[in-house]
Amino acid sequence: MTTTTDRAGTARDPHPTDFDALLLLSFGGPEAPDEVVPFLENVTRGSGIPRERLVEVGQHYFLFGGRSPINDQNRELIRALRAELDGRGVRVPIYWGNRNWHPQVEDSLRELVADGHRRVRVLTTSAYPSYSGCRSYREDLARALGGIDDVPADLSFVRVGNYGLDDSFVAANAAALAAALAELPGARIVFVTHSIPTAMNDTSGPTGGAYVGWHRDVARRVAELAAPGAEGHDLVFCSRSGRPGQAWLEPDVNDHLRDLAARGITRVVLAPIGFVSDHMEVVYDLDTQARETCEEVGVSVVRAATAGVSPVFVAGLVDRILAAGRVAGGAPEDGCGGICTSPCGATSCCPNPRRAETPAVA
Repeated sequence: MTTTTDRAGTARDPHPTDFDALLLLSFGGPEAPDEVVPFLENVTRGSGIPRERLVEVGQHYFLFGGRSPINDQNRELIRALRAELDGRGVRVPIYWGNRNWHPQVEDSLRELVADGHRRVRVLTTSAYPSYSGCRSYREDLARALGGIDDVPADLSFVRVGNYGLDDSFVAANAAALAAALAELPGARIVFVTHSIPTAMNDTSGPTGGAYVGWHRDVARRVAELAAPGAEGHDLVFCSRSGRPGQAWLEPDVNDHLRDLAARGITRVVLAPIGFVSDHMEVVYDLDTQARETCEEVGVSVVRAATAGVSPVFVAGLVDRILAAGRVAGGAPEDGCGGICTSPCGATSCCPNPRRAETPAVA
């Protein structure tokens, strides 16, 4: 768990807020080789995947010394959020908990409660709506609460919604794309995000299709800002997993790179708009695997940066944190930019594909 201000800070806050703590809720990742398989066991709990398969998957982590970059990136994000909040006179403490590895969200919640906090904003490190990027975080928060004795009756959470469509996220990605194109002028722009089962995309958002729909919108806006007049761009996917017979979003980035090479395109910029920071799906799937594919087929490639701790992105996150749950126009903000017709937490939006009634914190 990480806190970043003294506990008396809120009382001296010159700009009072309607919350008294911020929880950064993230995925988690191993930080040493002996943590890799236990971490993957947490990620796949309940799926019946054999340990030997997890050891095989873990090779991606072992290539980087058994250490995922995500925890260090979250520490950097917490420092950036702390500086932005302090700059606005908001002295609420920041707690950090992970769904699948240390610091575990259960431990962070116990300390948060023991410190006397009851009105909590929850910011997740996921920019787009889908079960895996939205509801699964809220289910894990509910599971963590279920493991805590004597949860205060007045403990409440307000989720900061998915922020992929926010101007600040688009601007940060556009600046990164422009910098990459400056290194490789005239390159084909290939936007990349994490693949998910097609059925999960079909039920993402209040009416379905929001995962791909948001990505297409973000890709268009980023391209218009960074490369006005460019001939075109593509949206592709990486990190497919799951059962071989299950349909996942395609095309895979490596298949697409081979197709571009066959069409005579030899310069590509990979823009990972689906990822908030350079975690394993970026450093392995793009910086390692996709780069090897480019070398194989004779394509020059530059990878654009992720939003990370871009000042414009961090400022936008703090705007979101401060506005979450506020009433505007007579109705409470739903958390995802006003797109939802049902309350955040309803089973009709980004539902659990296997156990629809799994409890989730709204």
